[in-house]
Amino acid sequence: MAETGAGQDSKGQALAARLWRNRWLLGAGIVAVLAVYSFAGASVYVPVLALVALAAAAMLPVDAERRSADSGAAIEASGLQRLSGEYLAAAVADPLIIFDHSATMVHANAAAFAAFGGLAPGMSLALKFRAPEMQALLDGILSGEVAADVVDYTEKLPVERTYRVSASTVGHATGLYVLVFKDQSETRRIDRMRADFIANASHELRTPLASIAGFIETLRGPARNDPAARDQFLQIMQNQTGRMARLIDDLLSLSRLEMKPYLRPGTEVDLRQTIDSVIDSLGPLAAENGIVIERDFIDGPVSVPGDRDELFQVFENLMENACKYGQSGGRVTVSMARVEDGQDPGIDVTIRDYGPGIAEEHIPRITERFYRVDVENSRTQKGTGLGLSIVKHILTRHNARLSIKSEVGKGAAFTVHLPAR
Repeated sequence: MAETGAGQDSKGQALAARLWRNRWLLGAGIVAVLAVYSFAGASVYVPVLALVALAAAAMLPVDAERRSADSGAAIEASGLQRLSGEYLAAAVADPLIIFDHSATMVHANAAAFAAFGGLAPGMSLALKFRAPEMQALLDGILSGEVAADVVDYTEKLPVERTYRVSASTVGHATGLYVLVFKDQSETRRIDRMRADFIANASHELRTPLASIAGFIETLRGPARNDPAARDQFLQIMQNQTGRMARLIDDLLSLSRLEMKPYLRPGTEVDLRQTIDSVIDSLGPLAAENGIVIERDFIDGPVSVPGDRDELFQVFENLMENACKYGQSGGRVTVSMARVEDGQDPGIDVTIRDYGPGIAEEHIPRITERFYRVDVENSRTQKGTGLGLSIVKHILTRHNARLSIKSEVGKGAAFTVHLPAR
């Protein structure tokens, strides 16, 4: 009853709208009929019938309206015909596969071909995706038990990629289904890096804390009245707290760098003066390790776009590592050269030591957080495992790069390439 009443209201509104659109024509007709009746002296039924006919004509839809409605319907039908499944699939950025009730592929978009390869209409998806989770997904959607479902799927070859795969029916009673693959690889990688970072940071802080707690317990017990042991333990505790302080400082520095946007600094830095300041500041450390720092600079002023404090930190980290881990070589060479390459001009600064060198398998990972070539030696040298990671982040911000060359027994060379203006 409510639907009938709503339909009648809608029709009444349409009739009223037509009468309102034709109000001037209707008014003119009424005036004309009354004028004819007044002057012709006809029967009163004649003008009444004329007025009724005129009102009925005004309520009928005009040809223009009909043509407009027909034209709109035709345009809509034409657009829907062009809007085929193939075009819709091509508009989706994620890999998408359409299949039928027998799990046979009907169509796949370009992203699916790029991600999985070897796809072709008529292929069995049950044979293409053999993972148990994909089999369960296909069985569930084809059996009609669920209208839509989602699983996580990992593609092993040619590289490992993780997808969140959703399956659902296409329309009503079409007999078609669709798989959409949402790439989660980068998200998973970042989550894994975050978890590894927290685990490594916790481990690095737990070790000195456990050492300090043990010494405090000893000082309050057996070594309470032993001045020699007390002095030794207090010195070790001081070293451990210093290590934790360095680690926290490096973590905060790394965090600040990661929060900065990828934007080249707009100021100019005197590179020669900056490197001279770093060498002067590391003079005591070099003397303590028996290292002589040699300079091999180009002539003339050398300026590069950058942040002086950050570039100072870069060269300080690299030279400090060279003095600590290459001390057996007795010297460290700091060279500066101008690169005139037309495609990538700039300044190369190389810090080279003549120590034991780095094995080739370690070089690709040496800038990772907490990665150490020799863990015990690094801790002995009071390293945090974050120095080269900080260097990499600063150079990325400066649109610069770090290259490492080393051979076991022949030292290592770290080259910073800074772009020209």
